[in-house]
Amino acid sequence: MAQKIHIHSASTSSRIRPLPTAQKYYKIFTPGEEVIKSAHTNFLRGHGTYEEKGDLKASVAGVKEQVNKLISVRPLKSRYNGQVGEVLVGRIMEVQQKRWKVDTNSRLDSALLLSSVNLPGGELRRRSVEDQHMMRQYLREGDLISAEVQSVFTDGTLSLHTRSLKYGKLGQGILVKVFPSLVKKCKLHFHNLLFGVSLILGTNGYIWISPPVTNSEGNEGGFVQNLEEVVSKDTREVMGRVRNCILALVQSYMMLYDTSIVFAYEESLKYSVHELLLPEAMLDIAMLTQHRLGMLEDYEFN
Repeated sequence: MAQKIHIHSASTSSRIRPLPTAQKYYKIFTPGEEVIKSAHTNFLRGHGTYEEKGDLKASVAGVKEQVNKLISVRPLKSRYNGQVGEVLVGRIMEVQQKRWKVDTNSRLDSALLLSSVNLPGGELRRRSVEDQHMMRQYLREGDLISAEVQSVFTDGTLSLHTRSLKYGKLGQGILVKVFPSLVKKCKLHFHNLLFGVSLILGTNGYIWISPPVTNSEGNEGGFVQNLEEVVSKDTREVMGRVRNCILALVQSYMMLYDTSIVFAYEESLKYSVHELLLPEAMLDIAMLTQHRLGMLEDYEFN
């Protein structure tokens, strides 16, 4: 399989190489490096930059982003900075009055208000004192949840909500932590992959891998958590393979989304699950996945 792909790439290398160069590779600025010279005075200083003797310099290691006159440097490794509408995975850290404190890999812990969750059974009513007393029965410390960013407070704290039935408490599965900048923002972050696993790509860098999710459990307000169901060995092996494929892509700093993960999974079938942790196998999978993504983009471009 690898030899066949290599021969095909050699015959089309002159045709597909210019596209990645034009679209994928960016100059990485180091702290103190000049981003804008003093001759260009018509700019606004954004995050990750500072001004010295009229020159705009980078204060972090990252890539330049420009929106009209605003110039900023986005760091390659940073805490998650949430925006309204983004899907994320978090862990309940503390039960407080009328809210839960959630770890979302951001600079400050996020808040999930009692008024921002569906009550068990899907009831629509005002939250009472009894609901406050039962908060720990809904979500307790250590529970993993999927949620959406509802708003951002002035201090940067994220306010979450789980009012849709696709959000709520997570059951059995594998949590993978990656850099938030490697998760590609897409329209859909919930995926039921064809090889038998469900995937939640949290934009905060928390990725959840679980057995296939069905909605046959009924309307329970997103608090269903079945920890007694036995997951088959084949499903656990597929989940472990997907996890190792994600780690292989992260090792090569490749963007994570449904297509890249599916390609990596298909390229990994020639290895056993535990062999995917070897550096040679991880590099091989990342290179083959990059090649297939390049061919796909070249086909769409043409």
